[in-house]
Amino acid sequence: MKLRTRFGRFPAALALSALAASPALAQAAAAAPPTPDKGDTAWMLVSSALVLMMSVPGLALFYGGLVRAKNMLSVLMQVLTIVAIAALVWIGWGYSLSFTPGNAFIGGLSKAFLAGVDASSLAATFSNGVYIPEYAYIVFQMTFACITPALIVGAFAERVRFWPLMLFVVLWLTIVYFPMAHMVWYWAGPDFLPNQPGDYGLLYGWGALDFAGGTVVHINAGIAGLVGCLVIGKRIGYNSEPLPPHSLVMTMIGASLLWVGWFGFNAGSNLEANGITALAFLNTFVATAAAALAWALIEQFIHGKSSLLGAVTGAVAGLVAITPAAGFGAPGTSILLGAVASAVCFFFVAKVKNRFGYDDSLDVFGVHCVGGIVGAIGTGIVAAPALGGQGWIDYTVLPAVPGAYDMAGQVLTQLKAVGLTLLWSGSVSAVLFFAIDKTIGLRPARDAEREGLDISAHGERAYNY
Repeated sequence: MKLRTRFGRFPAALALSALAASPALAQAAAAAPPTPDKGDTAWMLVSSALVLMMSVPGLALFYGGLVRAKNMLSVLMQVLTIVAIAALVWIGWGYSLSFTPGNAFIGGLSKAFLAGVDASSLAATFSNGVYIPEYAYIVFQMTFACITPALIVGAFAERVRFWPLMLFVVLWLTIVYFPMAHMVWYWAGPDFLPNQPGDYGLLYGWGALDFAGGTVVHINAGIAGLVGCLVIGKRIGYNSEPLPPHSLVMTMIGASLLWVGWFGFNAGSNLEANGITALAFLNTFVATAAAALAWALIEQFIHGKSSLLGAVTGAVAGLVAITPAAGFGAPGTSILLGAVASAVCFFFVAKVKNRFGYDDSLDVFGVHCVGGIVGAIGTGIVAAPALGGQGWIDYTVLPAVPGAYDMAGQVLTQLKAVGLTLLWSGSVSAVLFFAIDKTIGLRPARDAEREGLDISAHGERAYNY
């Protein structure tokens, strides 16, 4: 079974050669040669800017407000530097390893340092004969590679050394993120699949649905964060002294920027400006609204008060959950998915973390990994045409047609995809964290941690008054 997932990119020359291999495709190409639509191109560039805004300043402010004042600047510096490093690594070898032919697990190095890519190179979308400039696709995907490792740092905020963390980011991107991106999102593209039926990543071949990154981004980063906080250990004073957020105003600003930027994250993942793009935009809006409200209501019922921290945490949980389902579900089922994800994440943040005693500082595991799991599994349900979903498209025929949808089979496939992501990212992340910790060390000295990483690691303060 071949499913309508997200990416598969080839330059125009390869597109034309693939079209020429099939008389029907060649006839279509002769009638309408690939020409990028300016509207699609503009939308992808705007979406790229929106996703970058999610990292800096969105995520940086969201995380920064949640830590103590003495560590605010360190979190800002970590997120900013991770974005810079990831962008350069992406250009160097990340794009090539993620989105060129190789095997089911990883691409090759044929486009390392963007070899062979120029302003005339094209990338496929989800419609036969529709393309965008490859540079637009590269920069859009680059923003995903930038934000994913930045999510991880919230799990062990306030207690990690700066440069060992940056080394981890380079290794983690190379060994974990790029293979996951290839396995989930790489395929030959709609014009190529009929003649290249085996050219796709492992999870694509399984038929896993992930519209915008439930597995590749959120589960991937969330489980790595959990492993990191376990290897590094608990903060000094955890469960023995207050460790409150220093600025919920900053956190609210960051969460708001995340919500706005997420429209580029999800709706941009359709790679075209059309009805599915609008659907993904709408689903992202309403699922998040439902999740924020659900968390606030749960708090009111349990604690007698609804907190701002809870509402913004619920909003992020909804954003995470709708990510894999954004272009597949209907607005009604997206609302339910957001609300359910919020309730499950609340349980993990408020109950499970305390029960097991791990110090996930900013609830990266409880929100991103758990929310991503709920969203990934839920995608198999909300995508069902019987529930108003989009189903899947069979690109092995021309023109492409909707395929018969098996909800139970799809949910099973989603479970397999979740399991592989947890296993791969969790195990490799554990090895990386352990190796770095035992060689150059991940944790600062106790005195440096008590003083705060702003001064001890960067020699400056977030606030000078």
